[in-house]
Amino acid sequence: MHIAPLTPEHARELCTWRYPAPYDVYDLADADPETLLRPETGMHALLEGHRLVGFRSFGPDGQVPGWQYDATALDTGGGLRPELTGRGLGRQAITVGLEFGRQRFAPPAFRMTVASFNARALRVVESLGFERVGRFAAAADGRSFEVLVRPEG
Repeated sequence: MHIAPLTPEHARELCTWRYPAPYDVYDLADADPETLLRPETGMHALLEGHRLVGFRSFGPDGQVPGWQYDATALDTGGGLRPELTGRGLGRQAITVGLEFGRQRFAPPAFRMTVASFNARALRVVESLGFERVGRFAAAADGRSFEVLVRPEG
């Protein structure tokens, strides 16, 4: 797996991905492909060879309204193609993203926001050295989210 610039084709494809409930919180169905391509969204393609297998984001895209985010860490998020979830690829996908983020942005820390019900993702993120620093209810729908941080360096 490797990170590459997000192309218009990738952005359009991401907007078609649908996850089964309760993972549908991660759907990008309401996203505008043009918005995903803007540099300030921090979206990147996660490829295996030339095939789009997921995405990684750096910055505000990894934030969920309802938490008081600050500049002490770089927010990162992402997802895998729906049919690839639950197959043990999350650790590699996140690791590739963290390495890219470390080289590109050199943050003092990384921060991830994960839905509280997502035990698989929380296990992977914690196994990569992230620690829970808080829990909150999302402003949009009241769903519970965990905020995890991993210092760098």
